[in-house]
Amino acid sequence: MRQSVISDNLHRIQQRLTGTAARLVAVTKTHPVERLREAYEAGARIFGENRVQEMAAKQPELPTDVEWHLIGHLQTNKVKYIAPFVHTIQSIDSLKLLLEVERQAAKHNRVIKGLLQFHIADEETKTGLTLAEAEEILQSAEFRSLQHVRLAGVMGIATNTPNEDQLRREFRQLRGYFDKLKALYFAEDESFREISMGMSSDYELALREGSTLIRVGSAIFGSR
Repeated sequence: MRQSVISDNLHRIQQRLTGTAARLVAVTKTHPVERLREAYEAGARIFGENRVQEMAAKQPELPTDVEWHLIGHLQTNKVKYIAPFVHTIQSIDSLKLLLEVERQAAKHNRVIKGLLQFHIADEETKTGLTLAEAEEILQSAEFRSLQHVRLAGVMGIATNTPNEDQLRREFRQLRGYFDKLKALYFAEDESFREISMGMSSDYELALREGSTLIRVGSAIFGSR
């Protein structure tokens, strides 16, 4: 895809975000570094990757002001590879993972942001927490002792469906989880403010339901 097309796509989405609370996460998985540079030159500053190895390989090739977000499932044994630079891990789905992020971030004297990933889709293949599981984490003594991970909100992946009513329900469910956790556990914490929902096919709906981070790949870079 020519640079002007990537640039045009980015600017169109950025324009759509004007006046909303949302920021764009450009999903760069499987795209070569040259395309990421084109997106960077067109103004993209938050890049989302699904795989640790790919993110770790691309990070040194791009400017240091890029905010790297890990948006795919993260195994605890892979945290060490991204701990030196990752800004936000959007896929926190267990206390075990949180504790490992804490351990690895401490080694680098960093604070890494995390989003609690919830299972909102009508698809078993998608991972994520239930509300009860999330509350169990937040009520634990281990969570309260964390110093190098800061939970900044929630993330969810909606069902892959053209059914707008279903998508709206799922986005509202995630927004409801955010509101409840904010009121009960983060009322005084201004940094707990992110609701990451919406992708290339459904971000318009997600924006209307209160998304603050949309994860868009193919609408910027074209299909892989």
